[in-house]
Amino acid sequence: MVNYKSDTLDRTFSALADPTRRALLARLDEQDGVSVSDLARPFPVSLPAIMKHLDVLADAGLVVRSKAGRTVTCRLKAEPMEQAMNWLAKYERYWTEQLDRLAAFVEQDDSRNDIGNDTGNDKGNDPWQPSPASPSSAVSRRRRKGSSRPGPSRRK
Repeated sequence: MVNYKSDTLDRTFSALADPTRRALLARLDEQDGVSVSDLARPFPVSLPAIMKHLDVLADAGLVVRSKAGRTVTCRLKAEPMEQAMNWLAKYERYWTEQLDRLAAFVEQDDSRNDIGNDTGNDKGNDPWQPSPASPSSAVSRRRRKGSSRPGPSRRK
C-alpha cells in the first residue's frame, strides 16, 4: 500500500480549513509581531477562543509565539505552507495537462464535425438534434399496469 500520510501536510491543511485561522494568518502577514490581544481585537469571538485557534496554528508550525513579560506576540512562519504549495502545484500540473488534452480533443472533434457541413445541410450531423426514430420494424406493445385492482377485503 502506498503511504500518502504526511503529518505536516495534515496539520497545515487542517489549520487552514478554518476561516478564523486564515484571517489570523492574513493579519500576521500584514503586521509582524502582533500581540495576542491586538490580534484578537477585530474578531467577534472571545480571547480564549482566539488562543485555541493560535494553538492549532502553532501546532501546525504556522505561527511562532514569544513572551516578553505579560505580552505574548505572534509571528507568521510560512514554511509549512511552502510544503503545501508544492503538493498543490503537483496536482495543478496534472490537471492543467488533463484539461489541455481535453481542449485538444474537443477542438479536434469540432474540426471533424465541420468537415462536409459547408453546404448548409446539417441533417444528421448536429449532435444537439434529436435522433430519428429507430429504424426497427418491430411493433411495440403497451405495457401492463404495475398493479391490479384491489381484491375483496377479508372480514370476520
